[in-house]
Amino acid sequence: MGRIFAVELDGRFYGCKSCKTHLALANDLISRGFYCQRGKAYLFNNVVNFTCGEVEERLMLSGLHTVKDIFCCRCGQIIGWKYESAHEKSQKYKEGKFVLERGRIVDEIDYSTEFCVDSCVSMSDDAEDD
Repeated sequence: MGRIFAVELDGRFYGCKSCKTHLALANDLISRGFYCQRGKAYLFNNVVNFTCGEVEERLMLSGLHTVKDIFCCRCGQIIGWKYESAHEKSQKYKEGKFVLERGRIVDEIDYSTEFCVDSCVSMSDDAEDD
């Protein structure tokens, strides 16, 4: 097996819960109103650092969809799915979008872009010297 090269995202991102690999930027989040068999899920415009499973037809709450499961490229954990096509007109907006299962991701903040303030102890002006 070859070496895995993962994209590192700048800014606030969601990562794999198992290995913390970067998956999606918070700015690419479309909706938090999705659900999967294991609970809540989020819809994203773009996801990185994943591999795809086989294409399959899946009957979901919103109708029949053609999807691929997606897995973290580093640890292999299933993280969600990608919508390939929707069979109902009202669901076409999902095509090409990604769903990440909330229980399989973590919300991370890129601390390298934030300011760090050093705190120091100071003496009061009215302290007496001995």
